Amino acid sequence: MNRQDGPERPYDVVLFGATGFVGALTAEYLAAHAPAGCRWALAGRSTAKLERLRERLTAVDPECAKLPLLTVDAADADAVRELARSTRVVATTVGPYVLYGQELVAACAEAGTDYCDLTGEPEFVDRTYVEHDARARETGARLVHACGFDSVPHDLGAYFTVQQLPEGVPLRVDGFVRSNAVFSGGTLASALTIMSRGPQGARAARERRLHEPRLLGRRARAPLGAPRLSRETGTWALPLPTIDPQVVARSAAALDRYGPDFRYRHYASVKWLPIAVAGTAAVGATAALAQIPAARRWLTARYEPGRGPDAERRARSWFTVRFVGEGGGRRVFTEVSGGDPGYGETAKILAESALSLAYDELPDRSGQLTPAVAMGDALVARLRSAGIRFRLVDSR
Repeated sequence: MNRQDGPERPYDVVLFGATGFVGALTAEYLAAHAPAGCRWALAGRSTAKLERLRERLTAVDPECAKLPLLTVDAADADAVRELARSTRVVATTVGPYVLYGQELVAACAEAGTDYCDLTGEPEFVDRTYVEHDARARETGARLVHACGFDSVPHDLGAYFTVQQLPEGVPLRVDGFVRSNAVFSGGTLASALTIMSRGPQGARAARERRLHEPRLLGRRARAPLGAPRLSRETGTWALPLPTIDPQVVARSAAALDRYGPDFRYRHYASVKWLPIAVAGTAAVGATAALAQIPAARRWLTARYEPGRGPDAERRARSWFTVRFVGEGGGRRVFTEVSGGDPGYGETAKILAESALSLAYDELPDRSGQLTPAVAMGDALVARLRSAGIRFRLVDSR
């Protein structure tokens, strides 16, 4: 359970950014699945939008007619501090986080409030570690980033794979991601922000390395790897320079179960070579355009934040992450899979992460934590119950 001191807080969970595209899906999930007695609230900067969302949720559960609404702007430091002090857990969808997330993380670290988000922004995560990890350790706050498709299926998938392998030996795990999903305006905005801030991201990473304690007697790494034809999956494997392998490596560094020498590589799994080549070219072109402010504004205007695929398109979407793990003379094949990764499953993962932080008996850890380190087995169990599949496919 949480470890906040002082008088009882009025809320167990507050969802901040509830009226955005993923925020509204997360609110719908909580309306349908929050346990009886859960004291939760919606927060955002527009009272009118919050009221309209509450009306929608009342159709899911009539009790939502009494759901508290908190009008808070991410830039209002006083209001954000009051929000953090009012609840045991904050789940936030307000991004790009490097632009709009710092005040809330600082407030949660100071108040001893557990925090989870959907960021895939390495710069934001590194800055949060440097600026707020130490204070969060003092207050008992758990700051858990990347609690969506970035990076829970990959982090917990690697964690699950390691559990199928021998203990106390060097381990190697490769992850291969496939999906047919489309993205929303908010996802594009965050991706363009990351791509446009290369120098700032590099500086934040260097500063983190100066503050982070060295790992003694063990190694945990996530090298980029190289494009290759994967015999294990029968697809072209393209290295993915996302935040996911960083998260997996940090889980490995924190948990002895990953062995004395752990390596993880992260790939997109593409069946046809022409599609692989075209996809690589498209990412390169988008990264180049992100460096030009006018082009970045044009791209963002075409896919405005707050919009995304409709329910019919989301219902047809799916993801699969296949893992190949080796160590101690054993080789295992595992898989994590589910529905629409960017929106339906991301909303589910964020909501279940917030509920896990609020209600589950978790390891006594605080500071900036990965999902596997903070919630581990408890979150795997929750996601399995919610329909995301973790399975051992084969072992040799």
